[in-house]
Amino acid sequence: MSSSPSTVRVGVIGFGQWGPNHVRNFSMMENCEVVRVCDASDARLKAAQKLFRGVQVTKDAAAIIGATDLDAVIVATPTGTHHALVKAALEAGKDVLCEKPLARTSAECRELMELAAAKGRILMVGHVFLYNSGVLHLKVDLDRGELGRIYYMDAVRTNLGPVRSDVGAIFDLASHDISIFNFLLGTLPVEVSATGNSVLQKGVEDVGFLTLYYPSGIVCHAHTSWLNPRKVRQLTVVGDHKMAVWDDMNNLEPIRYYDKGVTADHYASFGEFHMILRDGQITIPKVKLSEPLMQQDAAFADCVRTRPQPASDGRMGLAVVLVMEAALESLQNHGRAAKVVPV
Repeated sequence: MSSSPSTVRVGVIGFGQWGPNHVRNFSMMENCEVVRVCDASDARLKAAQKLFRGVQVTKDAAAIIGATDLDAVIVATPTGTHHALVKAALEAGKDVLCEKPLARTSAECRELMELAAAKGRILMVGHVFLYNSGVLHLKVDLDRGELGRIYYMDAVRTNLGPVRSDVGAIFDLASHDISIFNFLLGTLPVEVSATGNSVLQKGVEDVGFLTLYYPSGIVCHAHTSWLNPRKVRQLTVVGDHKMAVWDDMNNLEPIRYYDKGVTADHYASFGEFHMILRDGQITIPKVKLSEPLMQQDAAFADCVRTRPQPASDGRMGLAVVLVMEAALESLQNHGRAAKVVPV
């Protein structure tokens, strides 16, 4: 296939939770075509044929990976299968978009990143929140100092399900918040402390509490759980000038800026020293919302055509898994902080 095709021809491996959304997105885009869909389930393949007329179906992933009429492969399968499928697709000369996390270990991620570079292929990881309008808005304002010096961030990502068995809540859910923290701050944490509990399945945590220590003294915290009565997707960012709250469940006002803070007022003696609370206005910026997965898939199609590196490339995927490995090491050691190995 051409290294920069005018029409991007796609094969999708996995038609479970996310696969149908990818097929829909690429089918709707101009100059994109979903040619084949692969899944282990006959019922899902029948559903794919019913929903998307003309798409070819197969239960053999190798039939998609080895197809000479495809430019790109979408991997939307369980985490444990990612490494083998992505490696095979890259070796076959395909550009690849893989759902997060890129692989189970940093060693596997590094191998895939280096293989993509050696083959001159695009490797994109589905860290979809890097394409979220609210997160992108926060990134612009943080970079220009709108909130001042950042003190800390606090993220909550909870819901009742979906419960997985291949990975725990940290790998499944905290990967989102880690990618957001890394993206907003432009760096990795130095070390991570994690605690949690396995209630439903032995050795598979249902809830995780992560504290990430970033350079310059910034602390980030993430609460993740798939055993919670409320679906919450929220991030609080506290700076010395302003504070912000991003609520991904609020489609009308996803971001609020609070002109609040604390300043020290100095008097003649230590006994007269006290802190002054500043309570100012609440500002609700206008954020043009769009479907993050559609923006991500469109960015991938553009990368296939024009060959720039995506924002959520293999290096970003590796960075997230490095942090999660440190978090799981800390979890096994009852919260003792674990160092994050630099990329």
